[in-house]
Amino acid sequence: MSSTSVLVAGLPCHPNLNATLSSPTPTNTSNAKDGDNLVMKVDGFKWRLVIAYDGTRYAGWQYQSSPPTIQRYVEKALMGATKLERKDLHLVGASRTDKGVHAWGQVAHFVTPFNYDRIESIHAALNGTLPEDIRVREISPAVPEFHARFSAQRKVYHYRIYNDTFMDPFQRHNAYHSAHKLNPAVMREAAKYFIGKHDFSAFVNASQKERVRDPVKDIFRFDVVQMGALLQLEVEGSGFLYRQVRNMVALLLQIGREAVPTDIIPKILATRNRRELAKYSLLAPPQGLCLMAVEYNEDHLRLPPGSPNPSFGRHYTIKSCKLPFY
Repeated sequence: MSSTSVLVAGLPCHPNLNATLSSPTPTNTSNAKDGDNLVMKVDGFKWRLVIAYDGTRYAGWQYQSSPPTIQRYVEKALMGATKLERKDLHLVGASRTDKGVHAWGQVAHFVTPFNYDRIESIHAALNGTLPEDIRVREISPAVPEFHARFSAQRKVYHYRIYNDTFMDPFQRHNAYHSAHKLNPAVMREAAKYFIGKHDFSAFVNASQKERVRDPVKDIFRFDVVQMGALLQLEVEGSGFLYRQVRNMVALLLQIGREAVPTDIIPKILATRNRRELAKYSLLAPPQGLCLMAVEYNEDHLRLPPGSPNPSFGRHYTIKSCKLPFY
């Protein structure tokens, strides 16, 4: 078995009213800064969430009271299900998706001072409280050393481009419309320049006052998949800088339009200067981007001893027909 595995997931969740309360076990989380929040060392039981959402109506993942964010709604649902305060949950997400960006495999963790003997009910409670465009696909017990953000080994993003003379109205919220005819073969060839370990300083959106901690990222694959009028750009890497994927896609769009040559990519990478990229392309819109999966070391995905089984949601069945035959 490989050293990493994709954290895959399932479906819905109501607080388990029959939960077994146990004494807390130590949970050591990182003391590093998680954005503006200091992730403190906390004691309790740790739980891992896999979350899917349509980001159209939200100002991204990161918590803020207004305009609404995904984290705000997830925390509100958790507070109702667990009866805990926000400060006690210590909810952390793997990726701070931007305004309008979607996710199929966002990962987060939270902490409770008590254990559950079953978690199907709390899973049902979360999805019963959350808006319809946010769903918890999986909830699992997590080992103390698991951290949704700092334990991540790889992330997979997809960017969808609808390439036709008019936009399919059913795709408008999860794909970018390009009326310019694109050349997928040229884009596929150009995407190879991103593969490998590079300094992506030229592809990060950050002010001069902000210092990127580690601009070197390793891109494992960058595929351009054509499905009729739809182009799906699939990128997998060790991690990504702020708006890095959307900046890479924007340049590939210009290359696909044959406005700039494919070898412009290594030249821009070598400059390590965001202003150089701005000469050729603007930031790609957010609605085409989706966080598909976050991968972790298998040791961080194991279940703690004595923990309940993961919940992937429940299917409901009809045991007998209650309608009369006519």
